[in-house]
Amino acid sequence: MSIKKALFLCAVFLISLPVSAQENQEGEQPTLKANFRRIGLELSSTNISNSAEYQDSPVAQLSTDSQTIVKGVFDFLLEYNRDNLRWNNIVYAEYGETKVKPVNEPVETNETADKILLSSDYAHKLFKFKEIDFGPMFTAEYQTEFTDNDDASRTKILRAKAGMKLFNGTIVKDLYVAGVGEYDMTYAQHVSKSAAEIGWRIEDQYENNIKFSTDGYYRKYFSFSHYIGTDLKYDLNLTARMDVKIAKTLSFGPYLSYRYAKSRQASKPGSNFTIGVSFSYSDLFSLN
Repeated sequence: MSIKKALFLCAVFLISLPVSAQENQEGEQPTLKANFRRIGLELSSTNISNSAEYQDSPVAQLSTDSQTIVKGVFDFLLEYNRDNLRWNNIVYAEYGETKVKPVNEPVETNETADKILLSSDYAHKLFKFKEIDFGPMFTAEYQTEFTDNDDASRTKILRAKAGMKLFNGTIVKDLYVAGVGEYDMTYAQHVSKSAAEIGWRIEDQYENNIKFSTDGYYRKYFSFSHYIGTDLKYDLNLTARMDVKIAKTLSFGPYLSYRYAKSRQASKPGSNFTIGVSFSYSDLFSLN
């Protein structure tokens, strides 16, 4: 079976599960919630290493210059929960750009972040482990960008993940290990890839107005259908933040992010370490 056909069948499976499932009258009632996890504006200072090795890479975070940047983030999900499953549909977007005017030189524009991710995530609740749900998971994603990154092509990737997950905990919101299949349409010659991935989202509330959180993933690629030099061999992406509420839905606080990856053609890994402050809006409300 081709990767395209597998991704299509998995998407149909995800959509049909909540519709076809029978209600458990004795259990908890299904819930549907709109979760604006973060709509924010971030200010930061970035230090880049070995960016010369990644000038033709579609990964903007590895090819940019060390600089001060402004970035906008939109992170929204639609949460469906019932006795035996959780089904999240996620829209995530970020974009950052810096314009620099050196003395006696034309204006330079650097794209520092550019990502659109549409994701549908299904997790089945087999049993609870210390108040955390545990079970198999499946995720279907489409990743792209708002604009091309300089001379590189615009990212266009279909991705499917299947594995096991801890989720819905008080602190551990998601912790999973999964196999990954990708169909990369970034270049004219499409590439099929396989990988393994570990991912997490952890949150800890301190009193009522301070929240510490971290999320990210590590992905290791094992096979490619053919050679494209800018394809990544491994990719670590993590973020940590502290949000202090200044109003019911508004918060302000410091954050840091780190991206560390190596392409097939580069002799050294590229990295992006960013520290800054963010101002964000978040809200959660029921649609039942």
